[in-house]
Amino acid sequence: DEYLNRIGEGPKPYLYVIVATGNIYEDVIQAQAAARQGADIIAVIRTTGQSLLDYVPYGATTEGFGGTFATQENFRIMRKALDEVGEEVGRYIRLCNYCSGLCMPEIAAMGALERLDVMLNDALYGILFRDINMQRTLVDQFFSRVINGFAGVIINTGEDNYLTTADAVENAHTVLASDLINEQLAFMAGLPEEQMGLGHAFEIDPELENGFLLELSQAQMTREIFPNAPLKYMPPTKFMTGNVFKGHIQDALFNQVAIMTGQGLQLLGMMTEAIHTPFMSDRYLAIENARYIFNNMRDFGSEIEFKTDGIIQKRAQSVLEESVQLLEKMVHDGLFNSLEKGTFADIKRSRTGGKGLAGVVAKKANYMNLFISKMLGEVK
Repeated sequence: DEYLNRIGEGPKPYLYVIVATGNIYEDVIQAQAAARQGADIIAVIRTTGQSLLDYVPYGATTEGFGGTFATQENFRIMRKALDEVGEEVGRYIRLCNYCSGLCMPEIAAMGALERLDVMLNDALYGILFRDINMQRTLVDQFFSRVINGFAGVIINTGEDNYLTTADAVENAHTVLASDLINEQLAFMAGLPEEQMGLGHAFEIDPELENGFLLELSQAQMTREIFPNAPLKYMPPTKFMTGNVFKGHIQDALFNQVAIMTGQGLQLLGMMTEAIHTPFMSDRYLAIENARYIFNNMRDFGSEIEFKTDGIIQKRAQSVLEESVQLLEKMVHDGLFNSLEKGTFADIKRSRTGGKGLAGVVAKKANYMNLFISKMLGEVK
């Protein structure tokens, strides 16, 4: 708050980029370069497989594959580096990491202590995409969200991942249904709407006629249903082919939808998606693309109206109706049964399968977690 009051921040949508060298000191160099180029949020991608470790590694790390280990010391190093570059550029730079997997509350606590601003914290992601036991995940997501809510951290949910395995047109309603589930679970953990970075993505096949209209419809619908949430909008990945010129255009269309519909956190697409982890030059071009479009179309969304009963309106109404039907069915089936049936992302999980169930124990009658009571304001 002190930094925001003193040096301010960039306009929304916040420009959100990733660093993922495996070496925290190399990440610092790339993160500071991205901030100087215009980034507002730096996400340090975790090394492959860390979500399946049932402990948190210790200290500064210099070796990771596809990302960098999430440790408290690495958080401290990057927070210090972003504070320094924020002073230099006159704009507060937010830091993002991941409290998903088998150590959700532990990493949330580390992030709170080291002043992270954003945490990937989905209620269902670990179940669906990391085969972590559903009972373990739903226990852990609650306590981790209590911590994030208390610490003022924005959570990001992971609905965009559904569309990497399921069709973005046929299964758009599952994204909205999951957003609504994530919202309710976040409310139960004391998170205000202003800290819910609910997720969705620009993932419709670019060869589909009027695909842009459908993307615009879904983004506008999500914005209207969650008016106070800093929505996290994810870039095209599934249909990025390695053709960097076409990819840059796909990212430009994604940026246009974002500014037209008032998204909150814009994870910038990279034209080299599906080729390699971004170079600093790739990030520069992505930021330049977004800044150009956001500046030139800043008030476009408030200048236009949507045709009554046109393609855009009808698509939103259809997705909403399907989402309501799905949620009504889930009320009947229950959340665990719904996950076992493959309701989300076409992925089926077992109630007693996956990783981490051994870490779940029944509460005795005299159990109390004083941290939860205090953080939710139930005791003084």
